[in-house]
Amino acid sequence: MLVPLTREKFEELIPASATSEQYKYIWGKFSDLLRRVLISVVSGAAILFIDALIPDDGLKFVLFLVGIGALLYWLWGPVVEAGLHNRRYRQHPYAGFWQGKILDVYLTEAVTSEQESVNKRGELIITENLERRLNVEVGDDTGFRARVQAPLNRTLKRVKPGQAAQLVVMSYLDDLSEINQVSDLYIPSQNLWVGDYPYLRRDVFIELSRWMRSRQDIRRDSRRPSDPEYPQAPRRQPRQTFSSEPRRVPPRRIERE
Repeated sequence: MLVPLTREKFEELIPASATSEQYKYIWGKFSDLLRRVLISVVSGAAILFIDALIPDDGLKFVLFLVGIGALLYWLWGPVVEAGLHNRRYRQHPYAGFWQGKILDVYLTEAVTSEQESVNKRGELIITENLERRLNVEVGDDTGFRARVQAPLNRTLKRVKPGQAAQLVVMSYLDDLSEINQVSDLYIPSQNLWVGDYPYLRRDVFIELSRWMRSRQDIRRDSRRPSDPEYPQAPRRQPRQTFSSEPRRVPPRRIERE
């Protein structure tokens, strides 16, 4: 299922500013915070030092404000970085809500960083830090296929082939005939998100997902009578429509003219 989204809804799903999930993601680990603090201290101290050497009071005041902003880079840096991530997706003029199912789930390893060292013989040794990643392939009856990756964690063990999957697709074509980018993945039955970066505003997408499911239920109910005078037929087990045994065709009588 692919339903086009209005530009207004698309920009609500991927806002220009950082969401709380995006801020937490970019905030990262303690090492990431330490790196930002180091950049803040060095850049702020350099600007304030230059400010002290300039005699112009007007320019000194401007440099003072810039220096204060640089010292606070560790705090507002993730907001700017998230905005740049969002801009890369928001540049697509058209988007759609897609629903299909999970086709395959498998693990891979990716290099996250490299460390260089020298042994006793003076040889350079490069050590790669690997991260196990979950790969989720999704698709639908139209032949559309996509893959979403995420760092492996315990909650992702609930991801199984056959589960319904939803995401936002982006395109430069108004009919969405060519998909250029996909968002992070949502699995409604598990209330679970899969993705490397939380591009979507999750509360808005979950509300959209529920609305889409309610439309499907209404459409399904409209196909059968709902009046009490027309009772529902008893539910039956689906019949098997294929068999591993060769099908025997009875002989036909052919009449010659």
